[in-house]
Amino acid sequence: MEKDIFHIDKNILSYGRGYVYSLQYHLVWCTKYRKKVLKNGIDTECKEMLQNLAEEYKFQILAMEVMPDHIHLLVDCKPQFYISDMIKIMKGNLARQMFLVHPELKKELWGGHLWNLSYCAITVSDRSRDQVLAYIEGQKEKEKKKA
Repeated sequence: MEKDIFHIDKNILSYGRGYVYSLQYHLVWCTKYRKKVLKNGIDTECKEMLQNLAEEYKFQILAMEVMPDHIHLLVDCKPQFYISDMIKIMKGNLARQMFLVHPELKKELWGGHLWNLSYCAITVSDRSRDQVLAYIEGQKEKEKKKA
């Protein structure tokens, strides 16, 4: 991926017709049964697919990390989007695409579901944005230390 997803211009507001906004969310969701299936190149494919979804649905991914059993995103979106709908779109499309490209995943995740039903969505402010970015960027290093 060529784009530097960790670069954020400070205090940038977005403008719509009759409104100004800055809405950012830290999103996290896990694989079903916390199975560590997002590895060996599948993590990179997930990132590419999520970038494509962001372009298609007109939201911006500011930071992203795909761990073997969960995904972290920092997204910036328009006020018209319900965050629950965005997550459904991402989880649903990503699962469908992943199962098409990697049908072997269904064998590891009996029941035919890639994701756990739950998710975490946290609003991010200008004050907390740097902390969230550092947290997401540090996920791979944290995983290496565990191993």
